[in-house]
Amino acid sequence: MLLERIAEVSQAVGATSARLFKIELLAAALREAGPLEVPIAVAYLSGELPQRQIGVGWAALRDGFPAAASPTLGLAKVDAAFSAIGAVAGKGSGAARKALVGELFGRATSDEQRFLIGLLSGELRQGALEGVMTDAVARAASVPVADVRRAVMLRGSLGVVAAAALAGGREALAAFGLEVGRPVRPMLAASATSLEEALARIGPGVPAAVEWKLDGIRIQAHLSGGEVRLFTRTLDDITSRLPEVVATLAKLPVRTAVLDGELIALREDGRPLPFQDTSARAASADGEDGPPLSVFLFDALHLDGADLIDLPDAERHAELARSVPSELLMPRLVTASASEASEFFRDALARGHEGVVVKSLQVPYAAGRRGAGWIKVKPRHTLDLVVLAVEWGHGRRRGWLSNLHLGARDPATGGFVMLGKTFKGLTDELLAWQTSRLLALEDRRDSYTVYVRPELVVEIAFDGVQRSPRYPGGLALRFARVLRYREDKSAADADTIEMVRALSPE
Repeated sequence: MLLERIAEVSQAVGATSARLFKIELLAAALREAGPLEVPIAVAYLSGELPQRQIGVGWAALRDGFPAAASPTLGLAKVDAAFSAIGAVAGKGSGAARKALVGELFGRATSDEQRFLIGLLSGELRQGALEGVMTDAVARAASVPVADVRRAVMLRGSLGVVAAAALAGGREALAAFGLEVGRPVRPMLAASATSLEEALARIGPGVPAAVEWKLDGIRIQAHLSGGEVRLFTRTLDDITSRLPEVVATLAKLPVRTAVLDGELIALREDGRPLPFQDTSARAASADGEDGPPLSVFLFDALHLDGADLIDLPDAERHAELARSVPSELLMPRLVTASASEASEFFRDALARGHEGVVVKSLQVPYAAGRRGAGWIKVKPRHTLDLVVLAVEWGHGRRRGWLSNLHLGARDPATGGFVMLGKTFKGLTDELLAWQTSRLLALEDRRDSYTVYVRPELVVEIAFDGVQRSPRYPGGLALRFARVLRYREDKSAADADTIEMVRALSPE
């Protein structure tokens, strides 16, 4: 299958809002793909790389490349090229990687180049999210979508499951099972704006579990015969980086287990250290840098030969509590009382944690899905910040000013301190409006950034403040996203850098 076909389907999918038509377009393309091409096609049409990261950012793509006159690139060749680019390392790797990128793009037509840029930049927003793609796989293979979902839950890869479904139908899908040592995608939580809303979704007056929501690293631990393996939520194996966690879990009185939990770096008083300390520790290649991580387990998918994923939450947690010492369990309250749940929520916040997760006691473990059975509640932080500059968009946002440079007011100097960038939360309507508005405030520009007079105030929601050597104030906002523009406020009304520092966990 040629890359041209995938680019064509991607464009057609992005041009329609009709879910069923998207599914038909995707299913037709999957039927055309060869057995080895199916996983690649699924990944590309989902806007993902099978390799996930290959070290190519927007800076390597923004200058453009001469395009080929006719399509010749096959999916397998593109995938092999991406693998080769990702494997480049050592001295001179930047130049070598750039040369390989240029070679690949030089063989692509202009339409294929646009697709590849969107794929590599993460801005291939054609509406083929995993739910739509899962339905497309079921349609292409003529199998029930429930069978596909369950196989993906247990195998962790929609591409692999798609290839099996197209080759062997329901029988091939039924062969997928939970295997100790092979990670499955974690169950995810939906969001609510308040604890009351979360409890109402579970059911008025219905008992629910309320657990701490930590700002840590999600972990899936697989135990077998004294051996421990640790996987992240993206299914990466980080066992060698965390010997203290391995040692803790190896002492559990179980023969085999698959456990779900969170790792976090804590101070001596039990309060969390900044997220960067946890993240840096988990990323340490030698397993020695940074503070040790504490283990908080909250679910069990398998224990001593028995799969638990189909059991309700209450039964899974009971099995977990019987097998794990209480000091390793995530703090949890089961209650039907809104006032008791609120007190637990306030206590979690007072201890420095993000919030809580409200869980239905009746739901099975829906691996890889963001269902209604788990609902996270966090207090939302907002700041009114000033737009200092904005970068031109690319991919789907080409021609619009997209990535905002955000600054807090500094009363000491009369200037502004940059806290980071964001393009999250921008609708097409807002993109068009801010492009016009910010161009009217232009002070100067370079090849991809427009610097503006610091006059426009924007309300930003974010999850927290972290240390950052990239910015002058030494701080950056985590998961910043645009809520709305505040034309009712002037730059003099914007929040100050001291207000931001007061939110820092340091």
